[in-house]
Amino acid sequence: RFESDDMKSSDEIVALEEAFNKINSEIEQKKKSKINVRLIALSGIFAALVLIGTELKIPTTIGYINLGDGVILVASYFLGPVAFFPAAIGSALGDLIAGYPIYIAPTFVIKGLMGVVAGLIMSKAQGKKGVGFVLRLVAGVLAEVIMVAGYFTFEYFIYGLEAAAGSVIFNLIQGGAAILIAIPLTYAIRLKKQK
Repeated sequence: RFESDDMKSSDEIVALEEAFNKINSEIEQKKKSKINVRLIALSGIFAALVLIGTELKIPTTIGYINLGDGVILVASYFLGPVAFFPAAIGSALGDLIAGYPIYIAPTFVIKGLMGVVAGLIMSKAQGKKGVGFVLRLVAGVLAEVIMVAGYFTFEYFIYGLEAAAGSVIFNLIQGGAAILIAIPLTYAIRLKKQK
């Protein structure tokens, strides 16, 4: 009888452990679900903000300079590499609305790559003081190099060398403005969030 009580206790412990593990697993799934919903919602909000930033533009001879890149860099800070989606979608919609259909596909790829690269780097910047600034700067510069090189390559094949070279200075100005806008915003929004 003593052995059967021990076996019964052992079975009860195993059953309790299994129940605990099941409950813990369900809690983890709910947390992940909430995180996924939050990530999707933030991506949608940032896609809309990228579109709005893209619509705030200064016309040039073969396109325009806009503030969308600044929003992409801010989105990259908060979303990490998932910033691909709002960067690509918001920017491509901006080209569609602005009447530049030839740019939609390249913009989707170029801006998406900007979001991924900046997001991968900026995700390492969160919570770091001096290094965080350097990582934000590196992320912004690399993202904008992708933008300048991407549009130069595309425009070279579509318009020729002269036109592609002519847009480089405007793209560099847009990229520089984006970095100057985004870095302070990542600090300001983060500080406000902590209060």
